[in-house]
Amino acid sequence: MADVTQEDVSHALEVLGLTLPVTPETLARTRRVLLYTWDPARYSNLTNNPKKYMQAYKKAEEMTKLIEAAYALLSAVLVPDDENAI
Repeated sequence: MADVTQEDVSHALEVLGLTLPVTPETLARTRRVLLYTWDPARYSNLTNNPKKYMQAYKKAEEMTKLIEAAYALLSAVLVPDDENAI
């Protein structure tokens, strides 16, 4: 995690739709909302066309992975592990 650049942090913030400063509560809430929005199972009843369904499902899977990666990066970089640490 030592090779994290400002560009990586900016991209993660953009993915989650956040701006600095970020609190742990805001980060967690945004993650929950986005994961609910992009949950692949939500696409099962949108269409009877299997091709369109699979395209939407794959997009949702990609977004879920992207959201999780952005959350992991931001929680490691911006949110301290222990608030009492010096």
